[in-house]
Amino acid sequence: MFGYGYNGIIGIIVLIADVYALVNILGSSASPGNKILWVLVVFLLPVIGFILWYFMGPRGGARARI
Repeated sequence: MFGYGYNGIIGIIVLIADVYALVNILGSSASPGNKILWVLVVFLLPVIGFILWYFMGPRGGARARI
C-alpha cells in the first residue's frame, strides 16, 4: 500500500516544474526554432526534459530575473 498517496503529489510537482520551464522557455530570448525544440522536449519527456532544460536550456528572459 505504499506509494498510493505519493503518486499524485509527485505528478503535481512534475506538472509545476514543467509549467515553470515552459513559461521560461517562451519568455527567453532564444530563437523561435530553439524555443519550439525545448517546448517539445519538455512536453514529450516531462522529467528528463525539465532536467535537460534546467542545465542546458536557453538563458535569459524571465529566468534571468529570478
